[in-house]
Amino acid sequence: MHTADALEQGETIERLAVLPAWRETTFFTGRERGALMLAEAVALIADGQVPEDVYVSATALLSDGEVAAVTWVAIVINTWNRIATASRYPVGPKQ
Repeated sequence: MHTADALEQGETIERLAVLPAWRETTFFTGRERGALMLAEAVALIADGQVPEDVYVSATALLSDGEVAAVTWVAIVINTWNRIATASRYPVGPKQ
């Protein structure tokens, strides 16, 4: 679902393919990398607070509004994923 939506909005298949390895690529801008770093830290919040270095990097690259947006999007998507996992929602091809 998300891949199809991203492609419809003009994202490239190359960037989507390397997204899990965003740290090891040059496909993403500094701002995008800051957003990805923050989103990952928010998704792993059970391990503790967002690390200080991640927060400092994100706030240096993104506006306050962008930090808030990335944080909220990460929280909402993480919530949906937890609901799907807990309810054993089957993930499969679009029919």
